[in-house]
Amino acid sequence: MARTTRTYGGVGTSDHARRVCGGAVADRSEHLATARELLAEHPVVDGHNDLPWALREQVRYDLDRRDVATDQSAHLHTDIPRLRQGGVGAQFWSVYVRTDLTGDAAVSSCLEQIDVVRRLAARYPADLELAFSAQEMEDVRARGRIASLMGAEGGHSINNSLATLRALHRLGVRYMTLTHNDTIDWADSATDDPRHDGLTAFGEEVVREMNRCGMLVDLSHVAPATMHDALRVTEAPVIFSHSSSRAVCDHPRNIPDDVLAQLPANGGVAMATFVPKFILPAAVEWTRSADENMRANGLHHLDGTEEGMRVQRAFEEANPRPRANAATVADHLDHMREVAGIDHLGLGGDFDGTAFLPDGLDSVAGYPNLVAELLARKWSPADLAKLTWHNAVRVLRDAESAAREVQSRREPSIATIDQLDR
Repeated sequence: MARTTRTYGGVGTSDHARRVCGGAVADRSEHLATARELLAEHPVVDGHNDLPWALREQVRYDLDRRDVATDQSAHLHTDIPRLRQGGVGAQFWSVYVRTDLTGDAAVSSCLEQIDVVRRLAARYPADLELAFSAQEMEDVRARGRIASLMGAEGGHSINNSLATLRALHRLGVRYMTLTHNDTIDWADSATDDPRHDGLTAFGEEVVREMNRCGMLVDLSHVAPATMHDALRVTEAPVIFSHSSSRAVCDHPRNIPDDVLAQLPANGGVAMATFVPKFILPAAVEWTRSADENMRANGLHHLDGTEEGMRVQRAFEEANPRPRANAATVADHLDHMREVAGIDHLGLGGDFDGTAFLPDGLDSVAGYPNLVAELLARKWSPADLAKLTWHNAVRVLRDAESAAREVQSRREPSIATIDQLDR
């Protein structure tokens, strides 16, 4: 069960560690200093950041208008100074496209997302460097830069083509989230009506081909039946790039305990997210009303344009939202650790992919606040180093090793959805 928490200045402290306010403030300052020291040595690998899509929606990829080398807090959750401040050492940039883009339009839009990640790395070479392997993550960090990797969010981006999947891998995509919010032709989503009871035969072939390529299978967004099917089929570790615990907050986007319990045998990593509606039960209904308000104003509920954010802020002003904080996220991590173990946890904030964030975690600069909260809960530096850096690097390295073994005995699949899902 989640621990009851008390907060001081937006950072929660567990009941078992509760102190008088003056002492708590002093302890918090000490924990923050320790957190920053730890992150300097073991920086965060963040599993999911939607900056590329935000750049598309806000400025149509015009990087002059959103120069992330400077403070962009008026527009974005992410910029280079705040990545540095937050102790981020590697970032999986999401090359997401909305599910109302289908077929070739989805593929083209995904390619545009990949292009902007590459343009960001080329524009800011002193800070960002592309990485395509676990070893390159380590090498880039050693050079003092932020390793930039890519993850495709939603299997609709391959347009039912295994050749397209392989092409995305060659372009640098190192994970694919099997679905986004909508069920697709070969996999059920967590937030849509099921059509397949998990994965179809072609969906299973997608998982096998991802294993052969060395692309991580990302099970955020998918239905529990899809999670179980993927874990049954996969020959490599899986990830959840941005999902938290369903036992702590009963939202379909979160991970059930019976799935978390399979991660030790699989070797996978669950990367806790910060989206309030996924981590704070009181925020679930409030967000549903906010989404309905967006649609009533003629906007997609995930609209991140300036118009969309104005509508969201006006709704929040009229309807104050329930507030999550670092302690809320720590409650999830405590539970996930109990079920899956410390070797199978990571972090995936979903910055620039959500309108609202917890207090103290409202930008990529906030990671020290979460680490400080976990220090207050007696997480050891060794365990925190696994959470922030080592688990994510290890899972990619293990996927690469599995791919070499699979490639030694299997050629690229040329199966089609029409052949397998008749």
